[in-house]
Amino acid sequence: MELYDLRVVVDRIEGRSVCGMQVGDYFELTNSAEVRIPEGKHFCIYAMQAVTPLLPAKQRQLPAGDWLEKDSFVCCPDPEERLIMRIERTRKVKLNSEDLT
Repeated sequence: MELYDLRVVVDRIEGRSVCGMQVGDYFELTNSAEVRIPEGKHFCIYAMQAVTPLLPAKQRQLPAGDWLEKDSFVCCPDPEERLIMRIERTRKVKLNSEDLT
């Protein structure tokens, strides 16, 4: 099976950054389920929680007309921050589905 590795990037902050994140901060989802945050950085758990439900779908190739194939932006639930994240596909990897649960 083939899945995309993903990078979730802080695209913009339209309010004030209460959690201390900055534009360009990111985390990566690799090999189906491994979360990686650059050393010395952090990613707000509440922002991560907002984007997490969409990641399994973004890991797969979707039909061209699917709204999620065209849309890659997610906002943090904190109304004061208005932190906007962008989901990027970084590479396609081949995985053996028998190795996954």
